[in-house]
Amino acid sequence: MERICFVLRVRPDRLEEYRARHAEVWPEMLDALRDTGWRNYSLFLREDGLLVGYLETDDFGKAREGMAATGVNARWQAEMAPFFAGLDGNPDESMRPLTEVFHLD
Repeated sequence: MERICFVLRVRPDRLEEYRARHAEVWPEMLDALRDTGWRNYSLFLREDGLLVGYLETDDFGKAREGMAATGVNARWQAEMAPFFAGLDGNPDESMRPLTEVFHLD
């Protein structure tokens, strides 16, 4: 199992709407995440826009490929892209896993 953590930056003027969108994630998006191996997926948002994501998966590369192959992911990413600052592509393409340096079992 892989533990994945990444950071992105939400535009400070879009924080409330970003929170609202994630309170109502499309059911088909949730199903696609589960079906492609995203488990224990959480997002944490700081008031300055720092977004920290965490998930567990058997293979992050395959999980990302699986999501990229779904139509719902393309629609979701297109809608979410304007919320982010400094993106290199869509939000999911900009996820760069951090190196884990410690884990308490």
